[in-house]
Amino acid sequence: MGPLSGITVVSLEQAVAAPYCTRHLADQGARVIKIERPGGGDFARSYDHLVQGMSAYFVALNRSKESLTLDLKHPVAGEVMHKLLAGADVLVQNLAPGAAERLGFGWEALRERYPRLVVCDISGYGDDGPYRDKKAYDLMIQAEAGVMWVTGTPDTPCKVGISIADICAAMYAYSGILSALYQRERAGRGSRVAISMLEALAEWMYHPINYARYAGGELQRTGAMHAAIFPYGSFRAGDGKSLMLAIQNQREWAAFCDKVLGQPELTGDPRFDTNPKRSDNRDVLTEIIHATFAGLSAAQVVERLDAADIANARINAMAELLDHPQLKARDRWASARGPEGDIPMLRPPAVLSECEATMGPVPTVGEHTDRLLAELGYGAVEIQQLRNAAAV
Repeated sequence: MGPLSGITVVSLEQAVAAPYCTRHLADQGARVIKIERPGGGDFARSYDHLVQGMSAYFVALNRSKESLTLDLKHPVAGEVMHKLLAGADVLVQNLAPGAAERLGFGWEALRERYPRLVVCDISGYGDDGPYRDKKAYDLMIQAEAGVMWVTGTPDTPCKVGISIADICAAMYAYSGILSALYQRERAGRGSRVAISMLEALAEWMYHPINYARYAGGELQRTGAMHAAIFPYGSFRAGDGKSLMLAIQNQREWAAFCDKVLGQPELTGDPRFDTNPKRSDNRDVLTEIIHATFAGLSAAQVVERLDAADIANARINAMAELLDHPQLKARDRWASARGPEGDIPMLRPPAVLSECEATMGPVPTVGEHTDRLLAELGYGAVEIQQLRNAAAV
């Protein structure tokens, strides 16, 4: 029994943001009913066909859910949806701007009919403002929120290598829903949780924002190096391999000079005796570090860093992450069922002492339609009529 057992979530979801939010709810035991278009379903299913014929995105975001196909534009779809909502605790949607309202499932239309319902709307830019109706895919939000401006090399802005805008919005939606459910227990009424992808990701930009406001300039793109703390980033060893290291304070700087570089006199060097000076003189300091590292293998550098208690890390490819010794030692890999067998997946990061996370199957399109309709009181003949009418 997960902590959200007994909570039913209906989700008008597609792509990444809403599905990732509701998957986390399902991980904690909520029943998640995913509404999909008849035929192809969630378009994220066809991004690729890498995992048992399903997309790598879809299998990661949709385990433990029940799939109900429903054409929301069909005249009888509204009746089915209202029967679902009558027994639901949460409605999540990330349809195109204004689509839920046009279909009759916006917050204002539902709040009095279902006073205990929590409604979570995920949009690109929010309910109003000049960008309200703009399409908002992950890379567009990365660009608008300034993430691409601070990511990459001095010459080339780059995107983050994962769907960071979608994931950011999903996690704020998840925490917002949990807060709204807790509030409902105290106040007896549901509420609306409104998530803007731009606002969610912009909130993560606190450091570049404050730098621009108070320093009067922009943080420079520095590739694999930290833009404001040094040395903090990627350095090359004598065997050609690179590794990450980080100096966060003066104690660590002194240990680095003494035990790693073997040059304790650098601790008080006026060019490097504070972090701002080290950052301003990063080119000179990089040459000093590389001169020492040139005579060492990456493994030998790591030995010195560990001995000095300096943070360091390998720059792992995905094959190395799959075989990561820490994930293995902590038994972080589990599996969920797919149409052709088990699919390895990481367990959810939040480890609860009193219960195991739910790791249910990944649904096929409309897999649970007949059973769910039967639960809502539709008989076999009525279900067939809905199918004949292409409503489900």
